[in-house]
Amino acid sequence: MKTENHKIADLLRTRRNEKRKSFAVLLDPDKVDFVTFPVFLEFAEKQGVDFFLVGGSLITNYAIDQLISAIHQYTSIPAILFPGNGLHIHPSADAILFLSLISGRNPELLIGQHVIAAPLLRKSGMEVLPTGYMIIESGRLTTVSYISNTTPMPRDKPMIAACTAMAGELLGLRNIFLDAGSGALYPVPADIISAVSKAVEVPIIVGGGINSYEKAYSALEAGADVVVVGNGIEENPEILPEISACVKAFNDHPEKVYWKNDQ
Repeated sequence: MKTENHKIADLLRTRRNEKRKSFAVLLDPDKVDFVTFPVFLEFAEKQGVDFFLVGGSLITNYAIDQLISAIHQYTSIPAILFPGNGLHIHPSADAILFLSLISGRNPELLIGQHVIAAPLLRKSGMEVLPTGYMIIESGRLTTVSYISNTTPMPRDKPMIAACTAMAGELLGLRNIFLDAGSGALYPVPADIISAVSKAVEVPIIVGGGINSYEKAYSALEAGADVVVVGNGIEENPEILPEISACVKAFNDHPEKVYWKNDQ
């Protein structure tokens, strides 16, 4: 049996222990302009993006391999699959978030799709990152809620989120992903992030609705280890340096959390 690869998992765990933050950009194959994509990738690397997440809840343009190939060609940033289902797997990725939707009760997304994907993943050589995926209510019905056929967790019940994350950790999941969903009206509330971060020891990834320095700051201050930006960058690329500056402020001065105008 081949040696398991834990490179990215070890990096995430080390950064959490050192209280260092990371910045991930979510790339939806349906929304990537491959003509301008190389320029964007080079810009993202210069801005200090740590990870690219590749995927989405619903993909109609199956260009995952083309997208990952471009990432590897133009950057040294890891490409991590963020699959909506077992069809969204490609072995050229560096790793995969092996998502178990622990906020819902849909058995297909708790274990069903995983059974189908497991043999392919075992043979692929990809690093597998077992991740508890939690959808948080965001003010509107998002694609992920609709496609997953699950009800988001209430945004005003941080202890429900904390206990769910705790259960996921006890089951052996090695990351927790709190997601408000693509196109969220509101990001994941800070008190939910804080409650989850205090309840578990594994890295906390937070995405959905983070489209400004202020929202990234709020998530990081509450305890997020990785902030994920997707639609915000697609609609306004200038958000990328803003979020990058926020992450850098936390990492450069861990003894003092800097607000935007304090730098």
